[in-house]
Formats: sequence, structure tokens, C-alpha cells
Amino acid sequence: MAREQLKVLDALDVAKTQLYHFTAIVIAGMGFFTDAYDLFAISLVTKLLGRIYYTDTTKPKPGTLPPHVASSVTGVALVGTLMGQLFFGWLGDKLGRKKVYGLTLVLMIGCSLASGLSFGDSPQGVMATLCFFRFWLGFGIGGDYPLSATIMSEYANKRTRGAFIAAVFAMQGFGILTSGIVALIVSSAFNHAYAAPTYKELPSASTVPQADYIWRIILMFGAVPAALTFYWRMKMPETARYTALVAKNAKQAAKDMAKVLNVELEAEEISRNPTNQYGLFSKEFLHRHGVHLLGTTTTWFLLDIAFYSNNLFQKDIFSAIGWIPHAEEMNAVHEVYRIARAQTLIALCSTVPGYWVTVALIDIIGRFTIQLIGFFFMTVFMFALAIPYNHWTIPENRFGFVAMYALTFFFANFGPNATTFVVPAEIFPARLRSTCHGISAAAGKAGAIVGAFGFLYAAQPKDPSKRDAGYPAGIGVKYSLIVLGCVNALGFLFTFLVPEPKGKSLEELSGENDDASDGDATEMVAQPNRTVPV
Repeated sequence: MAREQLKVLDALDVAKTQLYHFTAIVIAGMGFFTDAYDLFAISLVTKLLGRIYYTDTTKPKPGTLPPHVASSVTGVALVGTLMGQLFFGWLGDKLGRKKVYGLTLVLMIGCSLASGLSFGDSPQGVMATLCFFRFWLGFGIGGDYPLSATIMSEYANKRTRGAFIAAVFAMQGFGILTSGIVALIVSSAFNHAYAAPTYKELPSASTVPQADYIWRIILMFGAVPAALTFYWRMKMPETARYTALVAKNAKQAAKDMAKVLNVELEAEEISRNPTNQYGLFSKEFLHRHGVHLLGTTTTWFLLDIAFYSNNLFQKDIFSAIGWIPHAEEMNAVHEVYRIARAQTLIALCSTVPGYWVTVALIDIIGRFTIQLIGFFFMTVFMFALAIPYNHWTIPENRFGFVAMYALTFFFANFGPNATTFVVPAEIFPARLRSTCHGISAAAGKAGAIVGAFGFLYAAQPKDPSKRDAGYPAGIGVKYSLIVLGCVNALGFLFTFLVPEPKGKSLEELSGENDDASDGDATEMVAQPNRTVPV
């Protein structure tokens, strides 16, 4: 039997959109801006790192990172993110969202700055330092996923909750875009100040010594947006849903929400419901939410295999089709510029618009529909790129390849990349919400690790002359894209395990108002303007 919704939570659900909603979006969103900047900036500088630290000027091509180093530099932050999602997701339910929220930001700021430092100047020392700090950077980033999503969902009203959570996540698009813009500015400035010949013209002079500053500046800049929001993040009150439903602190819930909603709130007596206190590993959770958790984890896992493969290895795909010149035809700094220009163009034309189309439509057509649309068109465009792949490598057809490749990003972001983040923050009980979101997000990062490590090797051509040094033969870009198309098709099917949360309160979705028992012990929780037993 369902019981009446708590009045303080009902006040949140029906509240008009106010300044505090947008403040919360900016505060939480800037964390995601930093997350995306830090995770994707590394793809802009890996080729530069190879040139600086692993070039043998007697070889016909500039140096590249050895396979084990490239996979570590690219993937170590993802491993840290996975662990951070699990740990901070669990901690957010145990200690509260606010208490943990500041710690993740401190980790992100400190490790962003430290990523640009080195212990020694040997390749081994530089790469070991970079990997160490990027792991802990990822650990902090991981905590931001469940905490930001949960905080925004618990602050939002039910009419526009999806748009608010999606807007937080959409800041990821601006982070990706900004990483490209920063790389463009820095590389242009250095290219203008320190002119150098191409590697083909003069290998020993094609990488100027000052290029070592470029990758450090790009990576360290990620600390700036996070630092700007630290004060405001510390000032945010704990969410009323955690305070009322988990911490059971009626006075603090009333005090916090009075400030947030700008209304007077008095105490309300409610029944504590011992029959609805099941844990994560209980049969009751399995019965109520087991299928939902399976749906959120599998769809996020499958999505991130394709999404991170495409994002982290754009430079390799663009090089393969000839949109970026061969490495030996550029100097080191100009190569950074060309890679950044391509990534910025993709972000500007498809990645960022996709996020914000989701924000505009998610509370109109729903999460389920958007996720199906996204997976469907990602599958279609992957196969359209892969099956006639040789056609797209002809110079006059490259624009068509880039356009269709950009559309896969658009439908990833107007699709499962946004919805897989939103839904886990809505459908689980308050006492397990952060934990379950962390589990779902960690499954996604497991997919990202599969994509990052797998595509690195799989995309290598069978022709040894076209393969990066040190890599075994792979299946090539064409068949890698076919595999990613199949992965997207599986994501479409697993979407049917995920419920539609549009227009429902969090307590209605999670079942926290069910099975009330008469005569249970009571506690005080805030209600507007009167004290009434529920």
C-alpha cells in the first residue's frame, strides 16, 4: 500500500524553476566540464609525447608511444574513474552527498596540476609520473559522476528533472570543446614562436625543445574551472531527500529547504517504514530493482565501448582516412594543432549540439525514446561508415566520412550518452541512489576501458608498413567500426530493461512510499506551514 508523499519532498517536486536550480547546474556542471576536459585532453597530446620521448631520428617516421605506454597513458585515468565511481558512490550514501562532494573536487584540482609535472626527464620517469597522477585524477573524477547526478536529481522538480540532470552532464560537451580550443591556442602560439621544419625535411629539428611545455599546459589547465567552483560547492546544503529519508534529521531538512525554496517550513510527523529498508544485496532489492540495475549497467557499458573508442582515437581515424596529414609531413607542434582542430570541429558541430538537444527534449519525449533513437542511429551510421570504408578513404569522399562520423557523436549525445547518466539517478531508493549510480557508471567505465585498450590494438592495419611501431596486426579501422556497430545494436536491445522515469517523483519511481505500516515509530520532517501527521 502506498503512503502519502512527504510534504517537504512534494514541495521540491512541484517547485517552480528558480535561481537555485541554475546555480546547482553550474556548480555540478563545472565538475563535469573538468571531468571531460581532463579525460579527453590526453588524446590531443599522446602523439606529441611519442615525438618528444620516443623519436629515433634515423627512422623514416617520428616516434610514437610504445603500445604498453600508450594504453597506460590513455587508460589509467579510466581505471581510476571506475574505482572512484564505486567508492564515492558508496560513500555518498553512507556519509551524505555534500560531505564527499568537496573531496572529489580537491582530488581533481590537485591531480590536474600534478599531471603536468615530472619526476626526472627520462621517458620512464615522465610517463610513470603522468600515469600516477592521472590515476588519482580519474579517482576524483569518478566520484563526481554519482554525486553530481544524485545531488541534481534530489534538488530538481519532477517536471524538469531530466533536463536539469542532462544539463549537468551536457557540460561535458563544453569540456571536450574547451580541451580542443586550449590545445589550438597553445599549439598556435608555440608554432608561431618556434618555427620548425617537418620531420621529412629535418627529423632532428622537427620537435623543438619548447614543445615539452605544450602538453603540460594543456593538461594543467583542467584545474582552472574546478578551482573556480570550489567555494560554491562547499556552500551547497545537503539534499533534503538525503536528510529526510536517510539521515532522518527533520530540523536540518526544514532549515536547508527553507533557504532553497524561499518559503517557511515547519515540522511534519511521518511514519518510519521498517519494511522498506532493504539493502543492496537483498532479495527485495533484486525483486524490485534487479532488472533496472541490469539495464542501467549493460546499456552504459555498451555505450562507452563505442563512445570512448571514437573519442579517444579520433586522431587515428582521421589519419587513416587522410584528413590529418601523415606524421612525417608535419612538425610536432603543427601535428597537435591539426589534431586539435579536427577534434574541436567535431565537438562544435555534433557533440555539443547533441547534448543540448537532449536537454531540450528529455522531459518531452522521455529518456527511453531518446536512448532508443540514439542507439539506433549510432548503429546505422557505424555500419554506413564501415561497410563501404574503402570508398570513404578516397580524397574527394573524406568530407562525407567526417560528416557521418560527426553524426555518430550527435546521436551518442542526443541518445544514450546522456540518458545512461540521467536514469540511474532517478529510479533507485535514496539510501542506495548514489551507490547504484556509481555501479552503473563503473560499468560504463569498464566499457570505456574495453574500448580504449581494445580499439588501440584492433584498429592497427594488417600491413606492417602502415602499422604503428611495436603493435601487432589488428583487424583494421573498417572491421573495428563494424564491431562497434554491433555493440550499439546490443545497446538498443538492452534499453528495453530500463524504465521510463518521465513525470514521476523519485519516491514513486523507487517505491519508497510503498508498504507503510501503521503504528511505526515516527520522526519529524519538514512540511510547509503546518504540522500534521502523515
